[in-house]
Amino acid sequence: MKFFNFFKQELAIDLGTANTLIIQDGKVIVDEPSIVAIDRRTGETIAVGRKAMLMHEKTHEDIKTIRPLKDGVIADFQAAESMIEGFIGMMGNTRRLFSHMKMVICIPSGITEVEKRAVFDSADHVDSKETYLIHEPMAAALGIGIDVEEPVGNMIIDIGGGTTEIAVIALSGIVCDQSIRIAGDEFTSDIMSYMKRQHNILIGERTAEQLKIHVGSALDHLDEESAPEDFAVNGRDLMTGIPKQIKVNYREIAHAIDKSISKIEDAVLKALEATPPELASDIYRTGLYLTGGGALLRGLDKRIGQRTKLPIHIAEDPLRAVVRGTGIALKNSDRYTFLIDRKSV
Repeated sequence: MKFFNFFKQELAIDLGTANTLIIQDGKVIVDEPSIVAIDRRTGETIAVGRKAMLMHEKTHEDIKTIRPLKDGVIADFQAAESMIEGFIGMMGNTRRLFSHMKMVICIPSGITEVEKRAVFDSADHVDSKETYLIHEPMAAALGIGIDVEEPVGNMIIDIGGGTTEIAVIALSGIVCDQSIRIAGDEFTSDIMSYMKRQHNILIGERTAEQLKIHVGSALDHLDEESAPEDFAVNGRDLMTGIPKQIKVNYREIAHAIDKSISKIEDAVLKALEATPPELASDIYRTGLYLTGGGALLRGLDKRIGQRTKLPIHIAEDPLRAVVRGTGIALKNSDRYTFLIDRKSV
């Protein structure tokens, strides 16, 4: 049996809008930005992941950088295929010749049948022999240690790069959910627009991302201990065209992303309204679980807690909760009936 396992390769993939993570044998072996750099003249892939991100917004006309996923789904099939192939190539010697590859890939809960087929087709192009899909909220629940098979209601709020997934889970299924295409990328876009409107300065996507990380906040009043220092931003002055630097504080970022966070809060309330009363009773006791990169936004747990009057729990290592859960589903693919295979699509 061990001899045949040598030829079998099992991968759990969190194919995210912002980052892609791959787990093999319980270890994260790939954790890279979801981006690929292509040579326009030849169509060849120059770089994927971090190397491609270093080129992003800095390329000349012969090179283009592409983020193949938009709003949690594949927007550029060819680029997605090149990116996945590049990430699997990073595994080096772990990619065995003539191996039987099995994959579990997580997807947003609001994905369409056509979008599911695009994920299956991408997996086929990298020679996956067995491919399963799992909804992100279910993967997140498994990743933070919730027993999804129990007759107990738990609400997961997974804020990723392209989508925010809100779901009530019980008895190995999603009872009710909300999937909205407002998440980390929308926050980044809000910050870019704010800087342009308020400070007459043009900044790039990477700079806006750094602003979000260093001084991002969901509240405009933080404790002195948790309040970050002002962050220096370099950009181009729209009036003079000359590069300049300004300092930005967390209150400005809280103002910039306020409307987007309000939409996430509204989606949480809609999901709670649709929750059956017995499960709502469970959620009152267990609270809400925050996962994904958005869970790291300062004050977000307090803000959602104030709006819902429920306890909010931020997952340990929220960025990897989904891929950890996908890895658990991979190990127990025979047991979990909620996994989607090609025959279901």
